[in-house]
Amino acid sequence: METVASRQVEAVPGNALLVVDTQNDFMPGGALGVDGGDEIVPLVNRLVRQFHDAGLPIVFSRDWHPEAHCSFEEQGGPWPPHCVQGSIGAEFFPAIHIPEDAIIVSKASRAEEEAYSAFQGTDLAELLNRKGVSRLLIVGLATDYCVLASARDALKKGFEIIVLEEGVRAVNVRPDDGRRALQELRNSGAEILRAA
Repeated sequence: METVASRQVEAVPGNALLVVDTQNDFMPGGALGVDGGDEIVPLVNRLVRQFHDAGLPIVFSRDWHPEAHCSFEEQGGPWPPHCVQGSIGAEFFPAIHIPEDAIIVSKASRAEEEAYSAFQGTDLAELLNRKGVSRLLIVGLATDYCVLASARDALKKGFEIIVLEEGVRAVNVRPDDGRRALQELRNSGAEILRAA
């Protein structure tokens, strides 16, 4: 596996950090906990500090579901209720450092619409363009759903993408879903790299 060169993760103009869905419900023990989700916290915090110190954009996406969201089992969806607006489960994991000037993007906030991607139904692309961002470094949860969808949409919108392998974890409803998601992104032009 390729190693991340320092220039690739440097906090330099044109780069932004996207932290996907590091919420309580997606951490181990949560309503839809991802195995090992908490293991990414030290790397996420290191990257947040690096980008914050450089004055570069840091985006935190979050699921922000109404109580009767279409993705919930009671409404015929595949998932147990999770990340309900205003609930403890929807809060960001307390060990994650979120600077005061971080950009918070809420998605899937309408009952009838699913949105795995941080770009779906939000103005994230326009916001990043206004800030002169051309490359996104992506970490977060989960590899095979919201990370995959966000990175896929970002590529379609013309952003360069780096996904740090140590900074993501997968649901793996089917064995190897996470590995397949990373391979799909690699085939689409994203860089899937390991931190040095």
